[in-house]
Amino acid sequence: MVVYDTIIIGSGVAGMTAAIYLKRANLNILLLEKNIPGGQINQTPAISNFPGIKQIDGVSLSLSILDQLKNLGVETKYGNVIDIKTGKIKTITTDLEQYKTKTILIATGRKPKELGLENEKQLTGRGISWCAICDGPLYKNKTVAVVGGGNSAFEEALYLSTIVEKLYLIHRRNTFRADPILLEKLKQKKNVEFILNANITKINEENNHLKNIEVNNQPLNIDGLFIYIGFEPATKIFEKINIKMDNGYIITNKKMQTNKKGIYAAGDVIKKDYYQITTAIGEATTAALTIKRDLE
Repeated sequence: MVVYDTIIIGSGVAGMTAAIYLKRANLNILLLEKNIPGGQINQTPAISNFPGIKQIDGVSLSLSILDQLKNLGVETKYGNVIDIKTGKIKTITTDLEQYKTKTILIATGRKPKELGLENEKQLTGRGISWCAICDGPLYKNKTVAVVGGGNSAFEEALYLSTIVEKLYLIHRRNTFRADPILLEKLKQKKNVEFILNANITKINEENNHLKNIEVNNQPLNIDGLFIYIGFEPATKIFEKINIKMDNGYIITNKKMQTNKKGIYAAGDVIKKDYYQITTAIGEATTAALTIKRDLE
């Protein structure tokens, strides 16, 4: 069995960036992904704060980086990691294959949180969504609600406002975490109404499709609900190998090393102050250069 120098788990921006650096360092690497390359940025309709690019959608940025990987000849495999064995040579088992490696870079990112209400999972794809760029066109000239108060909620609401007839922005407080520029842009939209100090208390369905929601126990008729209330790190599998974490986020030092020798982490999966594409890129660069040095 081939023993890789590094296996990168996750092919979001961090994972793909690390792969570029490690492959250019002539290391034998494998990029493991369970879904599609790009991760969360695939759900971002417009990125306007990436240096050198005035604006780009997440899918286009993801495909551009993926094209770099293909040109470099980075080996990519798909599968869901179900077990990890540590040691000098580490073993990663997916639902499809098993691999051996000297080092591991965890770049699994994070996933959107759920409201935790009855019918929520059942109605996913049937009126409930976590991806405006994916499902927004289904609600052209209809009424939707976006729940959340951060940048993600506002970015998706801005995108949806160009498609739908009516949009409600529902937030549990009367202040927002979103950037002021996003707030001002959304306030200027005539088809957007803010519902503040409010919680969605119930999701009602009819014929296995979203019928309406109840906000503070009052019915609100909508055709679609988009949820953006934060994220949780995709780290459950790593609890088995006692990776040090804080509220599910992996703790690293400034070199992106974890408490386990030969295991590193970068991107939105780690504990940090800011979760941005550019910070993920920087962390992945640091991790890759650290791995290269540690393997020498």
